[in-house]
Amino acid sequence: MKIISFPHMGDYEIPIKFMLTNLTSCKVKVAPPITKKTLILGTKYSPDFVCIPFKYNLGNYIEALDNGANILVQAGGGCRFGYYGEAQMQILKGLGYKFEFCSIANDNGKMGPKTIYKAFKKLNPSLSIFKYIYYVLLTMLMIILMDRIDIKIRKNIGFTVNFKDYLKLKNEMLNRFSQTKGLINLIFNFYKYKRLFKKIPLNKPKDCLKVGIIGELYTCMEPFASYNIEIELAKMGVEIERYTDLTYLLITKHLNRKYLLKRVKSYLKYHLGADALDNIARTKSLGKRKYHGIIHTKPFACMPEVSAIPIMDKIAKDYQTPIIYFSFDSQTSEEGIKTRLEAFYDMIAMKRSHK
Repeated sequence: MKIISFPHMGDYEIPIKFMLTNLTSCKVKVAPPITKKTLILGTKYSPDFVCIPFKYNLGNYIEALDNGANILVQAGGGCRFGYYGEAQMQILKGLGYKFEFCSIANDNGKMGPKTIYKAFKKLNPSLSIFKYIYYVLLTMLMIILMDRIDIKIRKNIGFTVNFKDYLKLKNEMLNRFSQTKGLINLIFNFYKYKRLFKKIPLNKPKDCLKVGIIGELYTCMEPFASYNIEIELAKMGVEIERYTDLTYLLITKHLNRKYLLKRVKSYLKYHLGADALDNIARTKSLGKRKYHGIIHTKPFACMPEVSAIPIMDKIAKDYQTPIIYFSFDSQTSEEGIKTRLEAFYDMIAMKRSHK
């Protein structure tokens, strides 16, 4: 039996599993949830110089293979991560695992409709182009609706009377989304849970602290990789805005790309690769909107983000907006992250009170 699996990233295993279930003839088995064991496994068998997303993904693959998977899916990326699939495949085969590697990216590490269709066609020879288009569009819609709910959650979760109400309702919604029967069913569930989220009582002041989270995509979207920074901020009573989600990666980024340099032309003349330009533009946007603070997350030694830091520093200084940088690797201390986060919160709270 063909059993297919893939790495974790936030809650997106829900739409990814939905798509694979409907477009391939394989049994879909989601990798075990990310834990410290995942990172330990990934770190043990990874080269020292690779970034933390590589290590998490490799750990996911090892746990998925140990869990019975024999087909692994690898996506593309806008930086060197787009070329990591070959390295991960060689490492896993060197460890003695027997499996098939399914890459949905082309030779340049980029994904496109034709490339993805060809990859799925190999796994399901009877897949028609019409069925492919329908389920890809339905999956895209599911991602967009999930991200829209998440935006509301980040703005309000820190001000709930009972903090766990949002998380409980979100898990219930994701379970419903995973059982989607079609377009009407998906839209019905979206509006149902949108109403339910509005009914959750809030105690939100008009002048609450607002923090924007920017940075490299994996450390922004995978809570375990950033030690749940968003939840820790919410517990402090902070409204959070995060730009990077799967809707941004698949749709918004491509639409905004040619306008980004114009927005920051006084600070930057060229693209820096991956999401560096986007984060420079976001720093300026958050500064203009008078956000109380900015948090930038990245893997240790992520070159595009390292290159962007001096420019973001300059913009933050020009707009008098505090900014803090978090780099993550397998040696990162959770207590150190929490201590720095608490100190940053105290600083922006004090700065606002002085004003």
